[in-house]
Amino acid sequence: MNSRERIRTIISGEAADRCGFWVGNPHDDTLPIYHRYFGTNSLEQLQAKLHDDFRWICPQFYGDCYQHPQGYGMFDEGIEKSDNVLDQAPLANCENVEQLEEIDINWPSPDYLHFDSCLETLKTAGEVYRASGFWTCFYHNVMDLFGMEKYMMDMYANPELVHAVTDKVCKFYYEANERFYEAAGALVDGYFFGNDFGTQLDLICGPKQFDEFIMPWFKKFTDQAHDHGYQVILHSCGAIHKVIDRLISANVDCLHPLQAKAANMDAETLARDFKGKIAFMGGIDTQDLLMNAGPDEIAAEVKRVKDLLGPCLIVSPSHEALLPNVPPENVEAMAKAVVE
Repeated sequence: MNSRERIRTIISGEAADRCGFWVGNPHDDTLPIYHRYFGTNSLEQLQAKLHDDFRWICPQFYGDCYQHPQGYGMFDEGIEKSDNVLDQAPLANCENVEQLEEIDINWPSPDYLHFDSCLETLKTAGEVYRASGFWTCFYHNVMDLFGMEKYMMDMYANPELVHAVTDKVCKFYYEANERFYEAAGALVDGYFFGNDFGTQLDLICGPKQFDEFIMPWFKKFTDQAHDHGYQVILHSCGAIHKVIDRLISANVDCLHPLQAKAANMDAETLARDFKGKIAFMGGIDTQDLLMNAGPDEIAAEVKRVKDLLGPCLIVSPSHEALLPNVPPENVEAMAKAVVE
């Protein structure tokens, strides 16, 4: 069983020859440390050495993905922000849908999208699992447009405006994904997208607001990927236990990254409540364990998490962006424990 077959099997809810492994996406400052330790020169070499099954090949990783004639980016650079530091969120003072149409924002257009670089990487990826599609972080995009406090308050006080802005953001992503899926076809195995819905202790917004403002478009993106034959992997950091049942009902196939120290996101609780209903990816704590434990403790924890959440488990750090404070010997121990 090769890596591509292995991860497809796991995410489909069946037992493979072993649990899967993804080292994650180490921070740029971390990679030189790991390259010195492992004797590698690229992330691909590092992944191959660690028997990594999973490749995250996102169109937004490529500088030529969005080519606005005036050089605007999709969201960050493409939004005209106020010079007033108190009004940095471009919709901080927007009070209704009519006013929204008058505010000068360079909303992204799918007509400026180009996929050549991403498609070339997908074509040459080899027999590994290819997770792709636009990151589609619409929750955070809308939050940035309003400012976090106004966004949360307007969910109660101005829902029509929140829906209007959410629709603008999500219609772009939907069309972007549609065009990308048509171009990529069978080169992609799974749609991997991310919105951090939780804090360390609970959801950022309440379950009722989650159902009204998040789930409708969330379901559309999930259905869209399934319609193209892709598995769906959701990334959400934080304590999202309260809405995992909703994600399962929306037909999410795999949940990432299982922030082990967040409330009710430990392996025991997830296994008790959701094992057999969804595949898992992550679960090896990066807030304490991978930083401070030794290799033997890491290996023991991997075995424990495998016993609890396997066989439909892809072992991975509980946040993919490994920072320089995670020693390479601990990453090595984690990888070895997966294949033993």
